[in-house]
Amino acid sequence: MLRETQLDVPVAVQDMQGRRVAQTIRVTVFDDDANPHPAPVLVLNHGRAVDAAGRAALGRARYHEASRFFVRHGFIVAVPTRVGYGVTGGPDVEDSGACQRRDYPAGYGAAADQALAALAAVRAMPGADPARAVIVGQSYGGATAIAAAARATPGVVAAINFAGGGGGNPRTHAGQPCSPQQMGELFASYGRSVRIPTLWLYAENDQYFGADWPRQWFSAFRAAGGTGELLQFPPQGEDGHSTFTRAPQAWQPVVSGFLQRLGFPALRD
Repeated sequence: MLRETQLDVPVAVQDMQGRRVAQTIRVTVFDDDANPHPAPVLVLNHGRAVDAAGRAALGRARYHEASRFFVRHGFIVAVPTRVGYGVTGGPDVEDSGACQRRDYPAGYGAAADQALAALAAVRAMPGADPARAVIVGQSYGGATAIAAAARATPGVVAAINFAGGGGGNPRTHAGQPCSPQQMGELFASYGRSVRIPTLWLYAENDQYFGADWPRQWFSAFRAAGGTGELLQFPPQGEDGHSTFTRAPQAWQPVVSGFLQRLGFPALRD
Protein backbone atom coordinates (compact mmCIF):
# COMPACT_ATOMS: atom_id res chain seq x y z
CA MET A 1 0.00 0.00 0.00
CA LEU A 2 1.33 3.43 -0.96
CA ARG A 3 2.45 5.36 2.12
CA GLU A 4 2.91 9.14 2.12
CA THR A 5 4.96 10.97 4.75
CA GLN A 6 6.62 14.37 5.07
CA LEU A 7 10.04 15.61 6.12
CA ASP A 8 11.45 19.07 6.82
CA VAL A 9 14.97 19.17 5.42
CA PRO A 10 17.44 22.00 6.15
CA VAL A 11 19.06 23.63 3.12
CA ALA A 12 21.45 26.52 2.49
CA VAL A 13 21.29 28.07 -0.99
CA GLN A 14 22.47 31.18 -2.82
CA ASP A 15 20.74 33.35 -5.45
CA MET A 16 22.30 35.07 -8.45
CA GLN A 17 23.11 38.14 -6.32
CA GLY A 18 25.12 36.02 -3.91
CA ARG A 19 22.55 36.28 -1.11
CA ARG A 20 22.47 33.18 1.07
CA VAL A 21 19.26 31.66 2.36
CA ALA A 22 19.17 29.00 5.06
CA GLN A 23 15.85 27.37 5.96
CA THR A 24 13.98 24.09 5.79
CA ILE A 25 12.11 22.74 2.79
CA ARG A 26 9.17 20.35 2.88
CA VAL A 27 9.81 16.98 1.24
CA THR A 28 6.98 14.56 0.52
CA VAL A 29 8.05 10.92 0.60
CA PHE A 30 6.22 7.99 -0.99
CA ASP A 31 7.02 4.35 -0.26
CA ASP A 32 5.37 0.93 -0.21
CA ASP A 33 6.19 -1.79 2.31
CA ALA A 34 5.39 -4.37 -0.37
CA ASN A 35 8.55 -3.35 -2.27
CA PRO A 36 11.89 -5.00 -1.53
CA HIS A 37 14.03 -2.99 0.88
CA PRO A 38 16.52 -1.41 1.03
CA ALA A 39 14.95 0.44 -1.89
CA PRO A 40 16.62 2.87 -4.30
CA VAL A 41 15.66 6.54 -3.96
CA LEU A 42 14.20 8.74 -6.69
CA VAL A 43 14.01 12.51 -6.29
CA LEU A 44 11.25 14.16 -8.32
CA ASN A 45 11.62 17.92 -8.89
CA HIS A 46 8.74 20.28 -9.67
CA GLY A 47 8.62 23.09 -12.23
CA ARG A 48 8.43 26.86 -11.92
CA ALA A 49 5.31 28.96 -12.39
CA VAL A 50 5.71 32.11 -14.48
CA ASP A 51 4.65 34.44 -11.62
CA ALA A 52 4.91 34.74 -7.85
CA ALA A 53 1.23 33.96 -7.33
CA GLY A 54 1.61 30.66 -9.14
CA ARG A 55 4.71 29.74 -7.15
CA ALA A 56 2.94 30.49 -3.87
CA ALA A 57 -0.09 28.47 -4.99
CA LEU A 58 1.94 25.31 -5.49
CA GLY A 59 1.08 24.15 -1.99
CA ARG A 60 2.96 20.95 -1.27
CA ALA A 61 4.53 19.32 -4.32
CA ARG A 62 3.42 15.69 -4.61
CA TYR A 63 2.97 14.48 -8.22
CA HIS A 64 0.87 11.72 -6.69
CA GLU A 65 0.22 9.65 -9.82
CA ALA A 66 3.77 9.89 -11.16
CA SER A 67 5.13 9.13 -7.69
CA ARG A 68 2.91 6.04 -7.52
CA PHE A 69 4.33 4.91 -10.88
CA PHE A 70 7.92 5.23 -9.64
CA VAL A 71 7.10 3.46 -6.36
CA ARG A 72 5.73 0.59 -8.47
CA HIS A 73 9.20 0.44 -10.02
CA GLY A 74 10.61 -0.20 -6.56
CA PHE A 75 11.68 3.31 -5.54
CA ILE A 76 11.24 5.41 -2.45
CA VAL A 77 10.19 8.72 -4.03
CA ALA A 78 11.09 12.12 -2.58
CA VAL A 79 9.32 15.24 -3.88
CA PRO A 80 10.87 18.44 -2.47
CA THR A 81 8.95 21.73 -2.41
CA ARG A 82 11.79 24.17 -3.03
CA VAL A 83 12.56 27.52 -1.42
CA GLY A 84 10.19 30.18 -2.76
CA TYR A 85 7.27 27.82 -3.36
CA GLY A 86 4.10 26.75 -1.59
CA VAL A 87 4.36 25.38 1.93
CA THR A 88 8.13 25.91 2.03
CA GLY A 89 7.96 29.65 1.33
CA GLY A 90 10.92 31.99 1.44
CA PRO A 91 12.49 34.26 -1.19
CA ASP A 92 12.68 33.52 -4.91
CA VAL A 93 16.23 32.21 -5.14
CA GLU A 94 15.61 31.05 -8.72
CA ASP A 95 15.06 34.50 -10.23
CA SER A 96 17.40 34.84 -13.21
CA GLY A 97 16.86 38.46 -14.25
CA ALA A 98 15.53 40.17 -17.36
CA CYS A 99 14.29 38.09 -20.28
CA GLN A 100 17.01 39.02 -22.79
CA ARG A 101 19.92 38.63 -20.37
CA ARG A 102 19.05 35.76 -18.12
CA ASP A 103 21.65 34.54 -15.65
CA TYR A 104 20.58 30.93 -15.25
CA PRO A 105 23.37 29.06 -13.38
CA ALA A 106 22.68 30.26 -9.83
CA GLY A 107 18.99 29.38 -9.88
CA TYR A 108 19.58 25.88 -11.15
CA GLY A 109 22.46 25.50 -8.74
CA ALA A 110 20.15 26.36 -5.84
CA ALA A 111 17.54 23.92 -7.11
CA ALA A 112 20.13 21.15 -7.49
CA ASP A 113 21.40 21.82 -3.96
CA GLN A 114 17.88 21.21 -2.67
CA ALA A 115 17.36 18.08 -4.73
CA LEU A 116 20.57 16.59 -3.37
CA ALA A 117 19.70 17.64 0.20
CA ALA A 118 16.39 15.81 -0.16
CA LEU A 119 18.23 12.79 -1.54
CA ALA A 120 20.64 12.74 1.42
CA ALA A 121 17.79 13.02 3.93
CA VAL A 122 15.79 10.18 2.40
CA ARG A 123 18.85 7.99 1.94
CA ALA A 124 19.31 8.20 5.72
CA MET A 125 15.84 6.78 6.36
CA PRO A 126 15.38 3.14 7.37
CA GLY A 127 14.72 1.01 4.32
CA ALA A 128 16.48 3.27 1.82
CA ASP A 129 19.42 2.13 -0.27
CA PRO A 130 22.18 4.73 0.18
CA ALA A 131 24.03 3.56 -2.93
CA ARG A 132 21.51 3.77 -5.80
CA ALA A 133 19.44 6.78 -6.82
CA VAL A 134 17.83 8.53 -9.80
CA ILE A 135 17.07 12.26 -10.18
CA VAL A 136 13.96 13.23 -12.17
CA GLY A 137 12.19 16.51 -12.86
CA GLN A 138 9.58 18.36 -14.86
CA SER A 139 10.24 21.70 -16.66
CA TYR A 140 12.50 23.78 -14.39
CA GLY A 141 12.82 20.58 -12.38
CA GLY A 142 13.89 18.69 -15.51
CA ALA A 143 16.84 21.00 -16.03
CA THR A 144 17.47 20.69 -12.27
CA ALA A 145 17.79 16.93 -12.72
CA ILE A 146 20.56 17.49 -15.27
CA ALA A 147 22.19 20.08 -12.99
CA ALA A 148 22.15 17.59 -10.12
CA ALA A 149 23.57 14.86 -12.36
CA ALA A 150 26.50 17.15 -13.14
CA ARG A 151 27.49 17.08 -9.45
CA ALA A 152 28.56 13.43 -9.85
CA THR A 153 27.06 12.50 -6.47
CA PRO A 154 28.08 8.93 -5.57
CA GLY A 155 25.25 6.49 -6.17
CA VAL A 156 23.25 8.72 -8.53
CA VAL A 157 23.10 6.44 -11.55
CA ALA A 158 20.73 8.25 -13.93
CA ALA A 159 18.68 11.38 -14.53
CA ILE A 160 15.40 11.92 -16.38
CA ASN A 161 14.53 15.35 -17.78
CA PHE A 162 10.88 15.96 -18.63
CA ALA A 163 10.52 19.13 -20.73
CA GLY A 164 13.46 20.74 -18.98
CA GLY A 165 14.51 24.34 -19.48
CA GLY A 166 13.87 27.89 -18.37
CA GLY A 167 12.53 31.22 -19.54
CA GLY A 168 9.32 29.98 -21.15
CA ASN A 169 5.99 31.79 -20.94
CA PRO A 170 3.18 30.55 -23.21
CA ARG A 171 1.07 33.58 -22.33
CA THR A 172 3.43 36.18 -23.74
CA HIS A 173 5.98 34.43 -26.01
CA ALA A 174 4.81 30.90 -26.77
CA GLY A 175 7.56 28.62 -27.99
CA GLN A 176 10.23 31.32 -27.67
CA PRO A 177 11.91 31.12 -24.26
CA CYS A 178 13.95 33.95 -22.78
CA SER A 179 17.69 33.84 -23.45
CA PRO A 180 17.69 30.37 -25.04
CA GLN A 181 21.35 30.62 -26.02
CA GLN A 182 22.27 31.09 -22.36
CA MET A 183 20.21 28.02 -21.55
CA GLY A 184 22.18 26.11 -24.17
CA GLU A 185 25.43 27.27 -22.62
CA LEU A 186 24.22 26.04 -19.24
CA PHE A 187 23.34 22.61 -20.60
CA ALA A 188 26.76 22.48 -22.30
CA SER A 189 28.42 23.20 -18.96
CA TYR A 190 26.54 20.26 -17.46
CA GLY A 191 27.53 18.09 -20.40
CA ARG A 192 31.17 18.53 -19.48
CA SER A 193 30.51 16.68 -16.21
CA VAL A 194 27.59 14.28 -16.74
CA ARG A 195 28.77 10.73 -17.35
CA ILE A 196 25.69 8.83 -16.22
CA PRO A 197 22.77 7.90 -18.51
CA THR A 198 20.22 10.67 -19.00
CA LEU A 199 16.84 10.60 -20.71
CA TRP A 200 15.38 13.81 -22.18
CA LEU A 201 11.65 13.78 -22.99
CA TYR A 202 9.84 16.65 -24.73
CA ALA A 203 6.79 17.10 -26.96
CA GLU A 204 6.85 18.80 -30.35
CA ASN A 205 4.12 21.24 -29.30
CA ASP A 206 5.78 22.46 -26.10
CA GLN A 207 4.35 25.97 -25.69
CA TYR A 208 7.14 27.00 -23.32
CA PHE A 209 10.17 26.02 -25.39
CA GLY A 210 8.94 25.05 -28.85
CA ALA A 211 10.25 22.06 -30.78
CA ASP A 212 13.67 23.31 -31.89
CA TRP A 213 15.25 24.75 -28.75
CA PRO A 214 15.14 21.46 -26.80
CA ARG A 215 16.95 19.78 -29.69
CA GLN A 216 19.58 22.51 -29.68
CA TRP A 217 19.99 22.28 -25.91
CA PHE A 218 20.43 18.52 -26.07
CA SER A 219 22.94 18.88 -28.91
CA ALA A 220 24.94 21.37 -26.84
CA PHE A 221 24.91 18.96 -23.91
CA ARG A 222 26.07 16.05 -26.06
CA ALA A 223 28.70 18.10 -27.90
CA ALA A 224 30.26 18.98 -24.55
CA GLY A 225 30.54 15.31 -23.65
CA GLY A 226 27.24 14.59 -21.89
CA THR A 227 25.69 11.15 -22.19
CA GLY A 228 22.00 10.84 -22.94
CA GLU A 229 19.15 10.18 -25.32
CA LEU A 230 16.44 12.58 -26.52
CA LEU A 231 12.89 11.65 -27.46
CA GLN A 232 10.33 14.17 -28.71
CA PHE A 233 6.76 12.96 -28.59
CA PRO A 234 4.28 14.04 -31.26
CA PRO A 235 1.92 16.84 -30.16
CA GLN A 236 0.23 16.10 -26.85
CA GLY A 237 -2.98 18.05 -26.24
CA GLU A 238 -2.91 21.83 -26.50
CA ASP A 239 0.46 22.15 -24.79
CA GLY A 240 2.92 19.30 -24.81
CA HIS A 241 4.84 20.94 -21.98
CA SER A 242 2.34 19.22 -19.67
CA THR A 243 2.95 15.73 -21.04
CA PHE A 244 4.40 14.60 -17.70
CA THR A 245 1.17 15.24 -15.81
CA ARG A 246 -1.44 14.97 -18.57
CA ALA A 247 -0.22 12.15 -20.82
CA PRO A 248 1.39 9.44 -18.67
CA GLN A 249 0.39 6.87 -21.28
CA ALA A 250 2.93 8.50 -23.63
CA TRP A 251 5.97 8.54 -21.37
CA GLN A 252 5.54 5.70 -18.89
CA PRO A 253 6.49 2.86 -21.31
CA VAL A 254 9.59 4.80 -22.38
CA VAL A 255 10.67 5.47 -18.81
CA SER A 256 9.95 1.88 -17.75
CA GLY A 257 12.23 0.62 -20.51
CA PHE A 258 14.98 3.08 -19.52
CA LEU A 259 14.83 2.05 -15.84
CA GLN A 260 14.83 -1.64 -16.63
CA ARG A 261 17.87 -1.27 -18.86
CA LEU A 262 19.63 0.21 -15.82
CA GLY A 263 18.72 -2.83 -13.75
CA PHE A 264 15.80 -1.47 -11.76
CA PRO A 265 12.80 -3.76 -11.21
CA ALA A 266 10.01 -4.10 -13.73
CA LEU A 267 6.77 -2.25 -13.04
CA ARG A 268 4.89 -4.01 -10.25
CA ASP A 269 1.14 -4.61 -10.58
